[in-house]
Formats: sequence, C-alpha cells, structure tokens
Amino acid sequence: MSARTIAIGDIHGCSIALAALIEAIAIALQPDDTVVTLGDYVDRGLDSKGVLDVLLKLGDRCQLISLIGNHDAVMLGVIDYQLSIEEWKSFGGTATLQSYGESERVKDIPADHAEFLRRCRMWYETPTHFFVHAAYDPALPLDQQDEATLLWQGIREEVPGPHVSGKTAIVGHTSQKNGEILDVGHLVCIDTNCWNGGWLTAMDVESRRVWQVDERGRLRLPDK
Repeated sequence: MSARTIAIGDIHGCSIALAALIEAIAIALQPDDTVVTLGDYVDRGLDSKGVLDVLLKLGDRCQLISLIGNHDAVMLGVIDYQLSIEEWKSFGGTATLQSYGESERVKDIPADHAEFLRRCRMWYETPTHFFVHAAYDPALPLDQQDEATLLWQGIREEVPGPHVSGKTAIVGHTSQKNGEILDVGHLVCIDTNCWNGGWLTAMDVESRRVWQVDERGRLRLPDK
C-alpha cells in the first residue's frame, strides 16, 4: 500500500473523539503515512490536555505534521507571557486550563505541551494539496501568506478562489454547523464542529475516504 496523507480537522479539546478517530484509521496506518492535523487542539472542549497527550504519542506511529490554529497561538502567547491569562479565558481558555487542574495555573501546563505548540507549522504542502488552518490569499505563494489570514480568516462569508499553485486546499477553522464537510472542489473544509454536537473528521486527501466520530467517540457510518 502506498503512503497516504490523512488530514484531521479542528479538535478543540475532544480527546475521546481524537483517540477513537485514530483507532478508526489505525487499522491500515503505516509509519510512512503522513497525518496532518489542522490546528485548534485546545479550548472549548473538556480535555485539551488529553488531546495534546494523544498527539504527542501519535508522532511515534506515523509522520505527524501539526499546524497551529488561532486558539493554539493564543495559548502559546499566554505561556510565553505575550498575552494575559484573562484574554485567553475570554477566548475559551478556561476549559483548557481546567483540563490541567482546578488551580487554573499556566505553570501547570507541561513543557512538552508548550514545545509541541512551538513546533507547529503555519502551512504544509504535497505535490497535489496544501494545508492551512484557516484560509489563504489565492494570489500569493504559501511562503508569502499573511499570518492573520492563515490563522484567523474565516470562509463563511467568502470562500477564497483557487490557489495560484493549482493545488487543492484543505482547511479547518470555519466550523460547519451541520457537521458536514464543505467541498467546493479547489477547497475542502473539514472543521465539522465536533465540540458542539458535530463530528471530528479525518480525510485521506487522495482517495477522499472519510472517517468521522462524535465527541463521545462513536463512529459515524457512511450511510448515516
């Protein structure tokens, strides 16, 4: 079997869903497969700590490429004393802090979790696809993209056009409230709103095979 590239959408503290999703794809998971996680590992859901624990272990089973999301960037800003903890709490950080202990202290966040976030990339590309957390400027190469666009720009009001590279964009960030993947051909959004009643989605970007589980870890059957 040739190596696959599998993307995973926004996780938002749903550790049970993430563990179940990995097990669903792991039947054929090979060490040379690449798993691209699209960011927003933390906030909103109940177990951001557990999500980062699972991702650290996943890196031993495959080629893991982790992108940083806007929620992760805010968390890292607090860890690195660039943002206040109150700013983070107002953005959803309370649930994340509570997953590390009732004291809600930043110093309770393990060093390996902070280092994981620091290693996350802004974008990733293959010969046929590119991956960003949020959106992109269609006219600019990936290495010239604005950070605010990559991390914060939604696609609810306007979907960006085809990228100058001709590659298919795989994105997250803009949650699909109906739990369904948004596929417009040149762009696929796989943030399917797991933490708020939807699904956590993984997609083999070449074959378009999809796996989805809900927040409790229940697998969605293809005909449902």
